[in-house]
Amino acid sequence: MRTSLLSDWLAQRLDKTGTEPAYRQLQRLLREAILAHELPAGRKLPSSRMLATELGIARNTVIQVYEQLAVEGYLLAGTGSGTFVADSTPDQQMLGNPATDASGETGRLSQRGQRLVASAGVSRRQWGAFVPGVADVTRFPAAVWSRLQARHMRNPQPELLSYAPPGGYAPLRVALADYLRNARSVRCEPEQIIITTGIHQSVDLAVRLLCDPGDEVWTEDPCYWGVRSVMQASGLALKPIPVDQEGICPSSEDLAQPPRMMLVTPSHQYPLGMVMSLARRRMLLEFARQRDCWIIEDDYDSEFRYANRPLMSLQGMDDANRVIYVGSFGKILYPGLRIGYLVVPPALAEPFAVALAELYREGQLLQQAVLADFIAEGHFGAHIRRMRNVYGTRREALMHEISRRFGEDVPVRGDEAGLHLVASLPDHLDDRQLAHDALAAGIATRPLSGYYSHADQATRGLLLGYACVQDEDIARHFSTLARVMEDHLQLR
Repeated sequence: MRTSLLSDWLAQRLDKTGTEPAYRQLQRLLREAILAHELPAGRKLPSSRMLATELGIARNTVIQVYEQLAVEGYLLAGTGSGTFVADSTPDQQMLGNPATDASGETGRLSQRGQRLVASAGVSRRQWGAFVPGVADVTRFPAAVWSRLQARHMRNPQPELLSYAPPGGYAPLRVALADYLRNARSVRCEPEQIIITTGIHQSVDLAVRLLCDPGDEVWTEDPCYWGVRSVMQASGLALKPIPVDQEGICPSSEDLAQPPRMMLVTPSHQYPLGMVMSLARRRMLLEFARQRDCWIIEDDYDSEFRYANRPLMSLQGMDDANRVIYVGSFGKILYPGLRIGYLVVPPALAEPFAVALAELYREGQLLQQAVLADFIAEGHFGAHIRRMRNVYGTRREALMHEISRRFGEDVPVRGDEAGLHLVASLPDHLDDRQLAHDALAAGIATRPLSGYYSHADQATRGLLLGYACVQDEDIARHFSTLARVMEDHLQLR
């Protein structure tokens, strides 16, 4: 491109009436021309005075552009000799020979990435009727939280605005240890608590430190798809173990080949809702002790039980230090808080704290400080008690609507605790298609079969979350869902 042609080419493309400044347009156009080899290496560019005159812009604008492109390596500027296009062609010797099987495809995922995306259970809908597992964030005591936060922000300590120390904010670990000892019978000291961003990160940290790729891990079947994905992405060999009314139920053949780790939800199985029996708990703990296995206890929503008090944790029964206890504040306070925790055996406390800081460079100390005050001053316990009553009322309302509309045709299970229940459906029914049609009608729910490892062995049903549906809206929204269900059940 000759000098005169370059000026004409630039003049045609400069928009002097647009919102983009002239210097940015000129930088972008010259970069594009150089990268497309329309301005080859060694080509001399017009002087700043000449180009400014031909384009009708200020000379300082052209000087600024030339200097910036020289800094970026596109141009070479020599005093008195002019401005030239730099040679930025890649060195072919450094690149080597291209792979013979290169397809030119861009954005191709690894095999692990493909499996993760293909089996992902994440939904675009995270709020409203009847999204399971989501707290009513409209009842969060924002005024109290804001007051506590403002107290820290009036004269913030430098430490609270920096990276988190290994393990997390010390006062929060103290407050949390006291709460877990009293509410969940967890046996721990503050040093055993590791503050994370939630259950996903807690599980990820545990499997990174305690498992190697290829190790076998037992998961409940069905189980929460999120932690299953975390473990699969770590290269572990997952073995789904069926559950019965007493919880995870390994066969004699399973017990003959112990895994490296087990992931269980003993206080409220997710998603079916049963409580692991005392006999099954003792069996798992003794098996883990004898066969050197680790147990991850996911205690995701045990604060909300409606018929009796929260149950003792599995960790509280463990006298062999084989249980890693994980929990979070997302279902108690609000999901966006992104604060969770692990309780690890004493011997693992220091390695876990160091690894957390090494891998993730944690922050959120200001929020951790506010949460520590929130717990220590009694707001946390009061909020749990208040929301237990709110959710209990909504649970009853939803169960009433299901019974009124369907009677015994749609049995309910898993309603004793938590933020959701399961509406059971006939095995021949396609619950995935039902959930899809419900979403088209404005109602979000999850198909139970999606939580099983193998679709041909899955039980059919719908997970219905009631926590984030206002009392007065439950009947109306369920009526919408019921019409979709009736079409699939052929009851109309």
